[in-house]
Amino acid sequence: MTDYVDPIAQPDEYQQLLLRHLGDDDPAEVQAGTPAEARRLFAAAGSELRTRPEPKEWSVFECFGHIVDAEIVYSGRYRWILAQDKPDIPGYDQDLWVDTLHAAGDDSVDDLFAVFEPLRVANIALWRRTPPDLKARFGMHSERGPESYELSFKLIAGHDRFHLDQARRTLEQVRPGS
Repeated sequence: MTDYVDPIAQPDEYQQLLLRHLGDDDPAEVQAGTPAEARRLFAAAGSELRTRPEPKEWSVFECFGHIVDAEIVYSGRYRWILAQDKPDIPGYDQDLWVDTLHAAGDDSVDDLFAVFEPLRVANIALWRRTPPDLKARFGMHSERGPESYELSFKLIAGHDRFHLDQARRTLEQVRPGS
C-alpha cells in the first residue's frame, strides 16, 4: 500500500489506493483520530520534524501540512457538492502547496493545529448531520470526474492514513542511525 500513485495520471488507481487505506473503517472515526496521531508523530520526530529524507520528499511536518491543506480544500468541496448542482471541483498541485506554504518553516505546529482541528470537527459534524440521500450528491472533479460527497469523505479518511504512514516512513529514514 505504500506505492506511489499519481493522482492526476492515475485517478482511478489513486482513489482505490486511498479507499484501501480506509478499508471498512468508519471514515468519521478515522478522521477524528488524525489529530492525536499527528501529535504523537510530531513528538516522536523531535528535532527531525522538518528533515526531508530526500530533497523532493516531504518531512514529517510537510506530510501533516499537506493533510491540513487537503482539509481546507475538501471543506470547500463538501459544501459545494451539498449546496450546488454538480459543481466544478478544481484540482490542486499538492507539491506546489507544500513547497509554498510549509517548506520554508514559517508556520509552526501550533499554526497547523489551529487551522486543522476546528475545521476537522466542523467537517465531521457536517458529515454526521447530512442525510444519506445528500451524501450521494456529486461534483465534477477536474482530474477524476464525478465524485460524491460520500466518496470524498471516505477518500480524505484514507488520505489521512496514507500520509500519516508516509510521515512514519519519513521519520524512520531521517532518524540518525536508521
